[in-house]
Amino acid sequence: MLLQEKVKTLEPMYSNKATALFGGKSSGILNWNDLPYPHWYKMYKRLLGNYWQSDEINMSSDIKQFPELSKWEQETFLKIISLLATLDSSQTRTMLLLSLYAADPSVQSILAVIAQQEAVHNESYSYILSSVVSLEKQNNAFEIGRTNPVLLKRNRALMEQYNRFVKEPSVENILKTLVYSTLLEGLFFYSGFAFFYNLARQNKMVGTSTMISYINRDELEHGRFVSELIRAALAENPELNTEGFANWVYAQFKRSVELETEWSQYVLSDVEGIDLEEMAGFIQYRANKMLRMIGLSEIYPENVRNPMKWIRAYLDNFDGTKTDFFEQKSRQYTKVSDLNGFDEL
Repeated sequence: MLLQEKVKTLEPMYSNKATALFGGKSSGILNWNDLPYPHWYKMYKRLLGNYWQSDEINMSSDIKQFPELSKWEQETFLKIISLLATLDSSQTRTMLLLSLYAADPSVQSILAVIAQQEAVHNESYSYILSSVVSLEKQNNAFEIGRTNPVLLKRNRALMEQYNRFVKEPSVENILKTLVYSTLLEGLFFYSGFAFFYNLARQNKMVGTSTMISYINRDELEHGRFVSELIRAALAENPELNTEGFANWVYAQFKRSVELETEWSQYVLSDVEGIDLEEMAGFIQYRANKMLRMIGLSEIYPENVRNPMKWIRAYLDNFDGTKTDFFEQKSRQYTKVSDLNGFDEL
């Protein structure tokens, strides 16, 4: 297994256009008008267009409503926030580490933006908790991510692969880490997202749900780019683009679906408004969607379409097949400024 070296900062003897995404040569000078994959400039611009900050969200109603939630709802709220914080904490670092091995400067830049957005997500979870519970309860909530046995089981394979890449940064481990990144971005968040969207449709904790919608939108865009990066890297490394690698991907998806289903049944049991069978089908639907984006076949033919009809109201604006959220520019996510005018929102 050939281990990759971290890309040097500036190598003026090489051309500006990278010879390969990973393991290639380039000067390190980024010219957005001369890229091996020109459409990634649009990806970069879309990511920048999603910029937001947590304190833009009005949490005043959530501050009043949180004490009115049942004790069980409050505990579930804290568990899921801990789950999301755990995932985004690891993702911030992993995206930065991956960028160190990307010979293509455009990939370095896009991964840096993704890492920055993951850091914003993580800060937003602290912002949510600081709005509704004491500092002691905030700190206790963040301990759940490293102590809850069901959550640890769910995250084990992900963390093992991320740490394997740190120890052995080969192109193969980079690709496997990118695959697990699509699972994190496109699958592991969704039981948690469903909980907050379900509260919102009961007019509970709408500020938190709005924050989650911003995060959800970002994660979908991250998953889209990482999927494209996987396909491009496999095309550049045909020795890795094998049936064996595809079978490994399928195995990870199947196992991840099982673990996410188990987690959802644990954390969402008895949640009024969420059918656990529908949730399991939705998880399979998300797996099918991510596999298609990577370029592989669906493995759950019974859930090619979204079986959780109610959640479409929260997802279809930016993840549906009918319209492209980023072309549509939904006003739901437009920020107030001197340019757009408050009255137009």
